[in-house]
Amino acid sequence: MCAGCGRSVRWHLRSGPHASFRCPPVRCSCRLRLDRPRPHLPGPASGYGFLNLNSDIGEGASDDEAILACIDSANIACGVHAGSATLTIATAMRCRTLGVEVGAHPGYDDRAGFGRVERSLSAAEIEALIAFQVASMAAVTRIAYIKPHGALYHRCQRDGAAADALARVAKNHGVGVMGQPGFEILAAAERARLPVYREGFADRLMLPDGSLAPRSQAGAVLNPSLAAQQAVSLARSGRYDTICVHGDTKGAGQIASAVRAALREAGIETAPLAG
Repeated sequence: MCAGCGRSVRWHLRSGPHASFRCPPVRCSCRLRLDRPRPHLPGPASGYGFLNLNSDIGEGASDDEAILACIDSANIACGVHAGSATLTIATAMRCRTLGVEVGAHPGYDDRAGFGRVERSLSAAEIEALIAFQVASMAAVTRIAYIKPHGALYHRCQRDGAAADALARVAKNHGVGVMGQPGFEILAAAERARLPVYREGFADRLMLPDGSLAPRSQAGAVLNPSLAAQQAVSLARSGRYDTICVHGDTKGAGQIASAVRAALREAGIETAPLAG
């Protein structure tokens, strides 16, 4: 039942991206939060759970169109760590056409390092940097959540002050935060009473604490077959709401397609996060 209007809500599932449905699992038709938690998928074909498939795009990679055919949610670069204002707008418009949910993907002003080099910024400077990028994205399209990019993502994972800065921006826009469970990034979002989306990664080797192995480590980037297997394993664990395929990984389109096919074969449904 909806905590606001008392109307019952049916769980609508779908077997592939971009299919039409009336009521996403986290919202009712009146767009109020439900009085019960969103269910997490304990295993395939559970009958009520769902998962989300996301990707970082709009960064200038060539596989964006192939990826968009496979995902539910797109983390669109805001034109700072990569891409451009023109590419951000075009990608947002393409997502609108395809019915793909959009999240803002802000990063450090580090084009040379693709946003992967840490910057010595204060929490206030980080908040301003994120706010600038998210406001630009929100001016173009409706956003459902914020997911930082690269080194900024990892900074928000380990640094509570940076994570709180991110949460303040998300709260100002009334959106959720996407990040890995067990780190400061989601703890800050929970303190701010924001929607929290627990993220796992299909195409990267994950360490025991849930963090990602450095790209420089042998075997850190998985091939399509291994990525598909890992995606199904992560989905069945029940620890994640969404699984990411990096758009800048070599062969990202093939990886996204393999992951989508493996989830479907395992009977695992996917849907947007916020509707």
